[in-house]
Amino acid sequence: MRGERTLRTAGEARFLPGLGGRPLDWFQALRPHQWVKNVLVFVPLAAAHETDAGLYLVAAGMFAALSAVASGAYVLNDLLDLPHDRRHATKRHRPMAAGKVPLLPMIGIGAALAAGGLLLAFWLSAAAGLWVLLYVAVTCAYSLSLKRKTLIDVFTLAMLYAVRVLAGAAAVSVALSPWLIAFFLFLFLALAIVKRQGDLRTLRGSDRSVSGGRAYLAEDFPVMVALGAASGFASVVILTLYIQSPETGERYARPEFLWLICPLLLYWLGRMALLACREGEGGSKRLPDNDDPLNFALRDRTSWLTGLGVLAAFAAAL
Repeated sequence: MRGERTLRTAGEARFLPGLGGRPLDWFQALRPHQWVKNVLVFVPLAAAHETDAGLYLVAAGMFAALSAVASGAYVLNDLLDLPHDRRHATKRHRPMAAGKVPLLPMIGIGAALAAGGLLLAFWLSAAAGLWVLLYVAVTCAYSLSLKRKTLIDVFTLAMLYAVRVLAGAAAVSVALSPWLIAFFLFLFLALAIVKRQGDLRTLRGSDRSVSGGRAYLAEDFPVMVALGAASGFASVVILTLYIQSPETGERYARPEFLWLICPLLLYWLGRMALLACREGEGGSKRLPDNDDPLNFALRDRTSWLTGLGVLAAFAAAL
């Protein structure tokens, strides 16, 4: 087609002239499926047993602000990762890597979303705005450099998860227990490592020894499995300490029901780790390549059932 320049890459990647591309491609380039992570802004309200509808509206505004900022950050990340994504088995199908959307207008949209999200966050709460500003700074550092640093990349991803919770707490002026902050940090570190396990599993099955755009080696796989398991178990240990703390006894009418959450969480984390290690041969289920564990959980019936069990235990403890 006139005006298009085909690239010699893995998959069909093209630079489109003008404002080409389908509306769906533009929308998918913003990675809307990643917005589900921002539901974490509601965790402080749930932990505080807050029922004020106005505060939930503020948290919804923070959800929108973080979603806009996150989409802007993903556009930057995909732009910087274009050479590697176009050689990747699944990432090459992303709209920017596949040339389905023009790069310059997409960059403009990403910058506008990031700026708009920051303004909304500061409008809702100055303290929450600072947390979102930290999120932007750390995300940019991750895209530019930190994602290529061994282990620092997963620590950064865990921090970005935790910042979502802290931004939500700041927006509604709810204080989080230090136990819960520690619990979330180790839980999110375990999930970040599970995501990296999937990448390393794919690397082990290829003819390459070094991951594209990352600093990991195929031989790092068993170490990452061990670190992920340790982080997951540490999060559950911290949860048990929180359950038996005096403040929990004062906040819940029947705190003993919270103990039911521990085996459910251990089961779910262990299952996610197993799925991230499987090759998927013989029809066995596995975590898809480059898939985020939380996004996978939304499509996984077992994860839904486990989550309902956690909610039932939480409700029984109130």
